[in-house]
Amino acid sequence: MRVLLVNKFLYPKGGAETYVFKLGEMLEAKGHEVEYFGLENEKNIVGNSVGAYVSDMDFSKGVSKNLTAPLRIIYSHEARRKLRKVLRDFKPDIVHLNNIQFHLTPSIIIEANKFRKKTKSDLKIIYTAHDYQLICPSHGLFDREIRVCEKCLGGNYTHCLRTKCVKGSFMKSLLGMMDAYIWKISKAYSYIDTIICPSRFLKDKLDTQKRFADKTIALHNFIEDRTGDITEKDNYILEFGHLSRDKGTNTLLEVAKRMPDEKFVFAGYGAAVEDMKDIPNTEYVGFKTGDELSNLIRRAKCSVYPSEWYENCPFSVIESQMFRTPVICSRMGGIPELLQENKTGLLFEAGNADDLKEKLEYFLYTPDVAESFTRNCKDVVFETPETYYNKLIQIYED
Repeated sequence: MRVLLVNKFLYPKGGAETYVFKLGEMLEAKGHEVEYFGLENEKNIVGNSVGAYVSDMDFSKGVSKNLTAPLRIIYSHEARRKLRKVLRDFKPDIVHLNNIQFHLTPSIIIEANKFRKKTKSDLKIIYTAHDYQLICPSHGLFDREIRVCEKCLGGNYTHCLRTKCVKGSFMKSLLGMMDAYIWKISKAYSYIDTIICPSRFLKDKLDTQKRFADKTIALHNFIEDRTGDITEKDNYILEFGHLSRDKGTNTLLEVAKRMPDEKFVFAGYGAAVEDMKDIPNTEYVGFKTGDELSNLIRRAKCSVYPSEWYENCPFSVIESQMFRTPVICSRMGGIPELLQENKTGLLFEAGNADDLKEKLEYFLYTPDVAESFTRNCKDVVFETPETYYNKLIQIYED
């Protein structure tokens, strides 16, 4: 089977890219041919045989400095033209789309369908939804203050403009609203055969619109099993990843102030790093990866994932339990699907420092709870590359 993986960035950048590269490696290991299509960039680590990529453009410079930006954000003739070259050369059986908005644009879906009709092939168009872009102009179902917002869920995207929810910018919000309406009216998304949702929560949100309801399937992201035995625990509470207000870091810092006898360790990056400098029982260890991060997770008494927006399928929650570390998480988005409450972790009300403190105290000070939760993590089952592959191939072939 020939699979064309499409993503705007073809170099390591975020969770979507990690998924795309791991998926490509998995498919190739199973004997499938894989090529990639996305933006041109000197940092690209994957590609296609004809070297056809879309010209990169930094939208952060603003529309006033690049008058073609509004047109390219919504519809890209270049992306269609370049994809056409790849389709003619590679002749894929599967076009698997990932993050395409604002750079490649959904116009490439039209091109893929045109190729399918012209060649009378059994080409399947699959889409993995990594965020809420299909139903929310700001991608995340949150407003400009990073507060949960579902005003556009029913398809009335004028709320985006009225509240300037795309980075507080009138122009960016106008473009976001236009993009949402154009592709709502267009038939492009109807050409997708299946939409893979990494959480049941995301699936439920997409299903609120009839145009997606018969296409969605929930399938959690996969992760390589690197567990090993339970590591001896050190006496600290860990948060790792993006450290910011929307991720709930400041709520955890408030709890740290109220629990001066406990040590709180933070690893990663983000604006909240500045807020922890004057809290004596916190330690910021910088951005960690690889074995350093793995060991930090393994040795933590527990990890906290206090996000205050609708997370989809965060790897941090999965990794913690995989490394035999219980999790204390906010009850947001797809997070509750990833732990066994009162067995491998606890849930608290997002943004509620009192509730988080209560859950931490229960975990730390109730006899045998921490020990039993740690043991229970050995029984948690996540999608592995093998189980994910078997389910994905069914989606490809159905």
